Amino acid sequence: MMQPGLARISQLLQHTAFPWRAVHVAGTNGKGSVCAYVSAMLHAAKLKTGRFTSPHLIDRWDCITIAEQVIDETRFREIEKVLLDRNLLGAVQASEFELLTATAFELFAQEKVDVGVVEVGLGGRYDATNVIVHPFVTVITKIGKDHQPLLGDAIKEIASHKAGILKPGVTCVVDATNSADVLSVIKAAADEIQAGPLVLVPTKDDRFDMALQEFFMEQNLEPHQQTNVSLAYHAAKVVLKQRAPTSDMGALIDGARKVSWPGRLQSLSIATLTGRGESVLLDGAHNAQSAEVLGFFVNKRIRSESHPVTWVIAVSWGKELRELLSFLCQPADSIVAVEFSPVDGMPWVSPIKSREILEAAQGMGVTGLLHDAGRDIPGALQVAAVAAAGRPIVICGSLYLVSDVLRLLSAKKNSAALL
Repeated sequence: MMQPGLARISQLLQHTAFPWRAVHVAGTNGKGSVCAYVSAMLHAAKLKTGRFTSPHLIDRWDCITIAEQVIDETRFREIEKVLLDRNLLGAVQASEFELLTATAFELFAQEKVDVGVVEVGLGGRYDATNVIVHPFVTVITKIGKDHQPLLGDAIKEIASHKAGILKPGVTCVVDATNSADVLSVIKAAADEIQAGPLVLVPTKDDRFDMALQEFFMEQNLEPHQQTNVSLAYHAAKVVLKQRAPTSDMGALIDGARKVSWPGRLQSLSIATLTGRGESVLLDGAHNAQSAEVLGFFVNKRIRSESHPVTWVIAVSWGKELRELLSFLCQPADSIVAVEFSPVDGMPWVSPIKSREILEAAQGMGVTGLLHDAGRDIPGALQVAAVAAAGRPIVICGSLYLVSDVLRLLSAKKNSAALL
């Protein structure tokens, strides 16, 4: 197994300039959404912004954007080759994620971005992105249990890893809905290195910010979505005060209106794949905490006594399967279990066997259809469409399943355009 640490990424980037500064975002859930909002807000405020999030959705390079546009494949491969050559010539033996991170940071330098919005890959302290030395601001989103073999089983231990991105004298915007244990760890870490100030979000003044509150209402956002927007809003304001103090703060909410973040409570059509007329819900919930949020949303807005839910579910190996399912499934529901495809650039990621998902569901008392689709994702969607018969369908359990579904839809759209 690759040893944790920043030595390899530092070696890869030892000759790379860092004219840009970062918004560095760690946490268990909500990191990607916060990054999307921060990037859009700062772009609306006329700053040239780069964004690096993971995992990718459809293509390996779509995790990197410049000025809100996905980097061109040719440009990505050109810079990636530079880093691959450095890795080979320097005998660095970098991991795939370290190479991807270095490629993103090299692109940020060459594209002369003002701000790099960077999502931590895993943990924080030893994550490759923590090569960032002097960010504009750090952000810590909701923290829960995930990746326990690497980060530990105790929530305080996990929080300590996340708090490893804090830097002396740098403001940290923190999700105040975290548990008292998590917040105490973050505060202690900040005190130890004199990081801060800590901005706990939502702040007491947020309810009086009319532009923010109107945005929440017009978008009909759930509480966790409101918190993610607020985290981004406060982080963006910290950046503007340092980088462009005369900028119009009102532009930030205008930027938020332009955000599209696929695979997060996304309603979309799978008609081209199944013939189903009704939309389905696509969400990347992949751990107990995010599954609890998704389950709440489904029960509040989609489910009814006469409308049980059909779930299409894939789960990564190592996840707490029964706990995840317990937040989602009710006895009358149906489950179509599937395994996501191999993930480009992430050979260590593998799915739980689909039969294990069904065994867990059966053991929990789910009495609806239990169908094992194996690796046949188009077939899984077809079975779900027939089984649901117009009733709700939710596709979830893994961001890699989200990627597979979006890739199928994109391929179908592209093939139709050629006709």
